[in-house]
Amino acid sequence: MTTDQKQLIKATVPVLKQSGLLLTTHFYQRVFSINPELKHTFNMGNQQNGRQPAALAMAVLAYAENIEDPSVLLSTLNRIGHKHTSLAVRPEHYDLIGRHLIASIGEVLGDAATPALLDAWTAAYGQLASLMIGIEAGLYAAQVTKPGGWTGWRPFVVRARIEESSEVTALHLYPVDEGLVADHQPGQYLSIRLFLPQLNLLQPRQYSITNEPNGLFYCISVKHETGETTSTNKLISNHLHAVVQEGDRLEVSVPVGVCPVAVNVPKSVPSTQRSGCPMHQVA
Repeated sequence: MTTDQKQLIKATVPVLKQSGLLLTTHFYQRVFSINPELKHTFNMGNQQNGRQPAALAMAVLAYAENIEDPSVLLSTLNRIGHKHTSLAVRPEHYDLIGRHLIASIGEVLGDAATPALLDAWTAAYGQLASLMIGIEAGLYAAQVTKPGGWTGWRPFVVRARIEESSEVTALHLYPVDEGLVADHQPGQYLSIRLFLPQLNLLQPRQYSITNEPNGLFYCISVKHETGETTSTNKLISNHLHAVVQEGDRLEVSVPVGVCPVAVNVPKSVPSTQRSGCPMHQVA
């Protein structure tokens, strides 16, 4: 990026502070209207509750504020990279998302989106995409070199359902191919992807791993959600809790997450809250 382009990016910080959420909300609406197949990749529950647009707005703002030295964001980008690899995000996704982002900037800012500003954001996004692709390439390479490791979605079968309480059910997940599974670190999580007939979509959601590494299976504990249950996140948990039985298959990603310390809490707490790791809650 040129010095002038960096100055243009920094000049948009006040706009992002005021209208960043408007921009990212428009962006996601644009993405899903033009490329509805991406609804199978994104957690639509985080679209429903507004967390995904809000998280992206904060990320774009942080990037603009640190455009002179994006390396200060490497810790955050690494955490995002873990989440992306759990969802099988690939380099080609960045090209598609980049086109939607630049178009959204033009559509939301209108006449203020000068050709020079759009060129600057195109260069800035390209720099960010290169950083993320590099981080994720390293993560993918590390995942496949582990004993029992893989990338993308691997079919698993539920071999045991254990009622931990009246509200929490533990699922023991074994690979369909009967191979080994990669060891996980404390605080790491899996992405589980399943088909929700209510939405006619494949949907992912993250769950902390609740068993010790054993090379054979993973355990997740799923809480039955009460109250308003039309949320996609609640639909996924309730489907796992009430519908999925022993012998059913699920698609599972390799363990990811960079939380160094596991927090010991009672089993009554749902697995998505056990590890103290916020990454499965962030876009």
